[in-house]
Amino acid sequence: MMTASTPRPALFQLLALALTLLLPFPALAQDAPDYRIEQMKDNVYRFSAGHYRSVFMVTDAGIFVTDPINPDAARWLRAELQRRFRQPIRYLAYSHNHVDHTLGGRELADSGTTVVAQEYAAEDLAWTRVPTALPDVTFRDQLTINLGNSHVTLRYYGPNNGRGSVSMRFMPANVLYVVDWIVVGRMPYKDLPGYDIHGMIRSTREVLAGAPFDLFIGGHADTGSRADVKRYLAYLEALYNAVRDGMLAGKSLQTLQAEIRLPQFSDLKMYDEWLPLNVAGVYRTLTDMSYFNLRKDTASHAR
Repeated sequence: MMTASTPRPALFQLLALALTLLLPFPALAQDAPDYRIEQMKDNVYRFSAGHYRSVFMVTDAGIFVTDPINPDAARWLRAELQRRFRQPIRYLAYSHNHVDHTLGGRELADSGTTVVAQEYAAEDLAWTRVPTALPDVTFRDQLTINLGNSHVTLRYYGPNNGRGSVSMRFMPANVLYVVDWIVVGRMPYKDLPGYDIHGMIRSTREVLAGAPFDLFIGGHADTGSRADVKRYLAYLEALYNAVRDGMLAGKSLQTLQAEIRLPQFSDLKMYDEWLPLNVAGVYRTLTDMSYFNLRKDTASHAR
């Protein structure tokens, strides 16, 4: 209560101080990480940290965990696994080498945890001195890990995103997990940094040519079915063909970005924002990896 002895300026200062102390709390609440665990199918669960996704499988012999994402997310996940399931983490498998998925391995792995990665991903993590748990077990083409009454098959298809990027199939739930080079319900990321467009197309074709899966879970965006993955492949092929044909016709990157629309895929998240960037990514790959700029059979050289 204000008294006769309380100066008005002092009161205003107190009110201003109170507002200063109160205002940051809603902002902090909005910035707090969005961590969630969802049961997807049988003993396979999805862990979300904001727009990042990883997968884990719970068995009576322990837990198989995929990408830790980052140290804070890994600490939260480890505490939740202990609280909910009371089983040790027996395996930690990295989807590929990129640090926005592999950091936090030390927070998840202990002396009883075997860390697994494809050999090129493991090599990259070691050579670049990534501060995470380094793999104990590596493989070249395919590895199956049995755990309790379930198993996980990791398969390498060649270059597609980063180094040593693999698919993981969780059985008997028949759930397929792929990070970055297959994305359901959203455009591929921006200008395809670290991606090999040829490898993305080839690897996705091989996935679809393989045994059917019941559920697809990606490292980002939505879950889906085989039909969703098939539509994603159709987008990649349409994008690649449009950029390639435009480059063969001698068109510049700026012209291609203005002309290529692919309206049949306009429902994909980030379509308007990322389509010109996707075009730039394919253009860069065809220049850097296929040396389109040195070809003599394009319209630009024919003039």
